Formats: sequence, structure tokens, C-alpha cells
Amino acid sequence: MAVLQKIRQRSLLLILVIGFCLLAFIIGDIFNSGGFNSTSKDVGSIDGKDIAFEDFRVKVSNVEKSGQGITSTEAANRVWEQEVSIALLTSEFEKLGLRVGEKHILEVLKSDQNIGGNPLFMNAAGVFDVAKFKEYFKSNPEQAQFLKDREKDAELNAKYQMYNTMIKAAVFTTESEGKMKYEMEANKVNFAYVAGLYSTIKDSDVKITDAEIVDYMKKNEKKFKADESREVEYVLIEDKASTADEAEVKSKINALLTGSVVYNQATGKNDTVAGFRTTKNAIDFVNSNSDVPYDSTYIAKKDLPAVDADKLFNLAPGTVYGPYMFGKYYCISKSMGMKSGVNAKASHILIGYEGTQVPNQKEKRTKEQAKAKAEDILAQVTANPDSFLMLAFTASDDSSAQQGGDLGYFGPNQMVKPFNDFVFSNGIGKVGLVETDFGFHIIKVTDKQDGIRLATVAQKIEASEATSDKMFTQATKFEMDAADKDFNKVAKELGLTVAPAVSVKGMDENFGSLGNQRTIVRWAFEDGVKEGSVKRFEVANVGHVIAKVKSIDKSGLVAVSVARPYVEQILKNKKKAELIKAKMNGSSLEAIAKAVGGTVQQATGLTMENTMLPNVGPEPKVVGNAFALATNKMSAPIEGNTAVYVVKNTSTVKAPALKSHATYVAKLKTQSASDANRVVPALKGNAKIEDNRQDFNY
Repeated sequence: MAVLQKIRQRSLLLILVIGFCLLAFIIGDIFNSGGFNSTSKDVGSIDGKDIAFEDFRVKVSNVEKSGQGITSTEAANRVWEQEVSIALLTSEFEKLGLRVGEKHILEVLKSDQNIGGNPLFMNAAGVFDVAKFKEYFKSNPEQAQFLKDREKDAELNAKYQMYNTMIKAAVFTTESEGKMKYEMEANKVNFAYVAGLYSTIKDSDVKITDAEIVDYMKKNEKKFKADESREVEYVLIEDKASTADEAEVKSKINALLTGSVVYNQATGKNDTVAGFRTTKNAIDFVNSNSDVPYDSTYIAKKDLPAVDADKLFNLAPGTVYGPYMFGKYYCISKSMGMKSGVNAKASHILIGYEGTQVPNQKEKRTKEQAKAKAEDILAQVTANPDSFLMLAFTASDDSSAQQGGDLGYFGPNQMVKPFNDFVFSNGIGKVGLVETDFGFHIIKVTDKQDGIRLATVAQKIEASEATSDKMFTQATKFEMDAADKDFNKVAKELGLTVAPAVSVKGMDENFGSLGNQRTIVRWAFEDGVKEGSVKRFEVANVGHVIAKVKSIDKSGLVAVSVARPYVEQILKNKKKAELIKAKMNGSSLEAIAKAVGGTVQQATGLTMENTMLPNVGPEPKVVGNAFALATNKMSAPIEGNTAVYVVKNTSTVKAPALKSHATYVAKLKTQSASDANRVVPALKGNAKIEDNRQDFNY
């Protein structure tokens, strides 16, 4: 009692202390999470121009609302790319002094179907009326912001059109370039050569260090430029059922097959409850005992579990089969009867016409022309059924033409009604003509499938509470031990496997084979997280992930582990080339061939556009060197793609002169048509971009 009295006397003090601690915790959390700092910062800057967080947040929110199933990180990435592009292009527009007038803006607005095609802004003739457009917004001032936003977008769009036009006009092809293109295609060279193949030296004889890969990337920085990254290795402890859990579920399923005796409190007597084999109402039994409700669908054999399909499909009505495994479930099934023709297979030849929903229409035709053509094809197929395949391939407007019109199997009502009705009301082999919104179909019913209806009790195999507790304990122990010990060693001691390190950037979502794990990626970039930091994450429907930051890369280059598969072979070939070149001594090709264990080979009729050595592959350096040699002159060793080569020019055949190279000029113009699309990436490459999105929990 004395103790209770003292507690009562000090209750106010205790409340104040607890309240103060809670307040300190909340304030500390706000400061640690960057709550105050983030709102005082911009989300980033492009060449010194800041992007305000609030504007950015609103745009991200709008993208999230408009996209289906898009995450906040995906939305932030989209908006960021858009903001960077707009900022860079706007800067270019200002440098060039681009201006657009009201008429230009109106033309851009009209091209938007929501404006140009809006009945509110059309006159009696169905044409966009500028006066009606302006009057509407004058009479509806509450819509002024909408118009202001659209005009702003239209002005930017108009300037971009002008800018794009200027770039395209500045990119031109000269007659001299056309001539060079012609000569690269038409001049031919013949030469003899010896190849010292890289494959003659084992990969194990030439080692490539991480430092060598980094050095190569620095020399080719543009190819390997990347954002700051982290390599994170991890251990996955899956939240899955144990052998004992599986056995328990199987035992429960087995028990449902036979009847059981239960005590009835209302009557005070024991009742015998029918099992699945003897129950008179299989549907109620399933819905009372299964994790998956009863499904009345008739199932074709091909859609049944592969291992048990034969036995399930051939069950006599009322017969029970199981237990058997289907995915993550133990099941028992009772046949509720068969039904013929539950699925059908058909082929068709589609003849569309103007106004139908046909994206692949091969020729323009009226409805009458389409009908006449369809009737003609039907007559051909009727006379010669074997012609269906070829006629579908050559005449059908549907994408199924490439498969001879085959649409595969489908169930009732999966096709448009006229098509569905024809297929399911006719037998195999029947051919006929049907019209739908897509056009005229010449249909051939090629197969029908019977189906079985099953009442299935399915119980999920999942980890029991005891198993989940054991996994949690193991994961927690590993996290604690790995925090100050060797990660791989601790994993080995506990019988766990360390997954290969995953390289991630700050705004990534995907985390290796685990898919979208934004929480883990965000943690790896938090302030205070350093190399060796370890943390456990609970991942829904997966288990426990214990992650460790293996390395932090602020070099601005891709991770060595990412670059190695590409760079390693290049560097190995360079080392092999030095070993091979050291052997290539001799004054003739025959002597060099003997030194490297090769033979003298011949290449004929190669051009600068066709550098393909027979049975080897493209070797542009080799062919280029052969062109540069005088007749009967021999080259120094050339490092190619697959070998070190020494070549001897046997003859060079110059192409006849042309009066005009217009054809080749046109080719080059076609190739450079998309050059304007390279402008924004080029501007990004030269811009100073600061990205603070991670500070705002995106």
C-alpha cells in the first residue's frame, strides 16, 4: 500500500516526464527525417535554376492520379525528367530569342482534341471558332486557370516546334558526303590475311583487376557516366511453410475426406458429420472448408494441374480425387459432371473496310467492296478447304494473319457476339461468313474442348505461427551478429546464403530479383548509413531481408560489378593482343602464320560498308587498313574484334565515277532524320543538375 501511495503522489511528475520524452522523441524524429530541412530546400536545380518542392509535389500528385497503379517514385521520376527537359529547352529558347504570338498559340491549342474538337468551341458548320472559344472563358472566369495552364503549355510546345524546325533545317547533307557514302559502298578491296585468334589464349591466363576496369571507365567516361550508387548484398529468410506445416495441412485435408463425430451442445449428443466423399451438398462443404470458394466453371483438361490432369479429367461424377498439390495448396476434388464444347478453337480471315476498328487494314475499301471480297474468299475456301491458311496469310487484315488466322482456344463470350454465336453453335470444320464491328470474318471452327466441373477443397500451405516465430528469431539474430561481424561468415554459420550484391541508384525502386523494394533502396542512401551498415526488413509475402551496404560509389561511374561483364573481355583481349603481337615476327604472311599457328586466308570484295570477314564477323579496322595499303604491301599487326591481324593488299577496285550522288545524299538524309531527338540528351550531358528528391522521401 505504501508503494501505491508513493506512485499516486508522484503521478503528475511521471506524466510530465513521459510527456517530455514523447515530445523529445517526436522532435528528434522530425529533425532526423529531414522534416524541417526538406521543406526549406528545393527539390533540385538545373544550371542554377531551382525547382520548388511544392510545385514539384503538386505535379507528382497529378501524375499519380492520372496513371493507373503508378507509384510515387515512378511519378517523381517522370516529373523530374520533364522538369529537366523543360528547364534546359527553355534556356535554349531564351538564348535564341524565340517568341510566339497569339495565333501560333491558338493553332497549338486547336490541335488538342479536347479543345479543337470540343463542341463548345465550334460554330454551326462544325469548325473551331476563335470568337466562341474566347467568349466561353470570358463568361466562365472560374475556368481562367485552366486556360492559363493550357496557354503556357501551348507556348512551350510552339517554341519547341520552332526550335525543332531550326535544328532540322541546320542539319543538311552535302554532295561530297553523298560521294563518300557511294565510295564506301562501291569501292572494293581484296586482301590476304593471317589471324592470331584471342581464343588461342585461355581467359584464365589474363587477369583483370577492379582498378584496371575503373581506369578504362575513366578513359571512356561518357559511356560509363552514372549517378551515385550503392552495392547492397543481402540474405533472404523466406516466410514459407516448414515440412511439418505441409504435413499438418495434408493431414487436415485427409481428415475432411471421411466423416467425423462432433459434440452438439444444443442436443447434448454426438453428431456424425459427413465427409467430402459422402456429403450431399458438395458446394456448401467446399465453401465451409476451403480457402478458395466454389467455382462453377467447366474446366478444359489443358487448364488443370499438369501432373494430375489425366486423373482429374477422367473422374466419374461424384468421385473424389486427392489430396494433390496445386501451387501453394493441398486439394481434394469431386467431379460435378462433364460438359462438351466449353472451349473452342477457330481461325478467321478478316476483311475490314473504312470506318471499322482494324489497325492492320491492307487496303482501303468500302463496306460493299469488303463484303464482295469476303464472299469471294468464302467461295474459294468452300471449294478448297486447304487454301484457308494461305488466304489468311495474304488477305486477312487481322494480326493473326501471320499464324494463318489461328486465334487459339477461347471460352464463351470472349469474342464479339456474332463471332461467338457462330463458333459455339457450329461443329468442328464448319466454315461461314459473319459480320462484326471489325468487318467481315470468314470463320473456320477448328476444334472444341470438353470440360469438367470440379468441387475443390483447397487449403493453403503456409508458415505456422511457430515457424514464423522461428524465422523472426533467426533473422533478428543474424541482423545483430552481422552488425559487428563478417556478414558472409555469420551467414555461413547460420546456414544462410548471401545473395549477389545489387547495384542501385538513389531513385531506383527495383532491388534485384526481389522487385520493387523502394524502402531498402531509400535506406541505403540515408544520412548516417555507411559501408558495412546492416538492417533487417520485413517484406510482405516474401520474408525477412537482412541487407548490408557493401560499397558506396560516388565516382560518377557505374559500379565495377555492372561494368565488368562488358569491359573485362575488352581488356582481356588487349592483353592477349600484346602476347600475340610479340609472336608476329616475319617478313611474309606465311612466316607470321607459322609463328601464330594459323593459315593465310583470303578476303574478296569487301567494302567500308561491308566489313564482314567470312566465318569471323565484322572487322572494320582490318578492312580499313587493307584499303589504306598500296597493292602488295603488308600491314603492321592490327587489333581486331576477334583476333590480331596482319593483312596484305592484293588489289583495290575503285568504283566508276558518277555525275550525281543524289541517291546517296537522300540515304544520308534519311539516316539523320532523327538527329533532332539527340538534342535533349546532349543538353543533359553538359548541364549542371542537382537532384534532391531523396530528401523528400520519393
